[in-house]
Amino acid sequence: MAYRDARAAQPDLDRLPRALAAAGRSTADAFVTAAFPGVIAMSHANLHYPTHVAYVAALADAMAVEYRAVIAAGFSPRLDAPDLEMGRHAAWADASLTEFRDIVALHIAALNQATASLPPERMRLHLCWGNYDGPHHHDVPMRDIVDLVLTARPDGLSFEAANPRHAHEWRVWEEVTLPDATYLIPVVIDTTPNDIEHPGLVAERLTRFSAIVGPERIVVSADCGLSPIAGYEPIDPDIAWAKLAALVEGARRASVTW
Repeated sequence: MAYRDARAAQPDLDRLPRALAAAGRSTADAFVTAAFPGVIAMSHANLHYPTHVAYVAALADAMAVEYRAVIAAGFSPRLDAPDLEMGRHAAWADASLTEFRDIVALHIAALNQATASLPPERMRLHLCWGNYDGPHHHDVPMRDIVDLVLTARPDGLSFEAANPRHAHEWRVWEEVTLPDATYLIPVVIDTTPNDIEHPGLVAERLTRFSAIVGPERIVVSADCGLSPIAGYEPIDPDIAWAKLAALVEGARRASVTW
């Protein structure tokens, strides 16, 4: 397996600095999404490799090209890894928890292999249980995988923290010891319903996290995506902007108390 066109991502990488400059921002403020090796393995059947292990390793080698290109362009790659969470109730629903944890460990090892030469402080990892409107009652709990997730090389850790199934899991961070450089990026607005969060609720959620790990280790973001799949818009665009405005105001209110 090989990355067939190393220039394929370049048009976007060239376009983004111009958009940032127009908004008065620098490339240091921006990240570019990139697929986790494991999520590619989850969504694209292995037709050529003798084992899942070999397939994921080959994917890691191929995707390393894209990760390096993102950093070379001055951005942080955000490595999207729904295989580590959504994979539990999707591709590996019939596996035991122990077997699924082995898959999580394998996929994280592949990511660490792919990014071995890249600076951890320039990368962020995004966890996702599937950004869709559904019951989510078969989601794997954060508590069952957090120890493995914390072995990943990226310093930034983004995760859903506002939907009805996972909003309570802020308490998980009271139970673990973060690596020294790790910072949290909790997604504190729900990205599937058309409700607009009150800024006070946003501030409350952020304050819970900051009380556990410290405000200096919190980045405010909504990077689970308000339209996560091309052509799929679960949220009205005007409401999406209003939710983002509530996020900004909530972050402002929380920072006053920090």
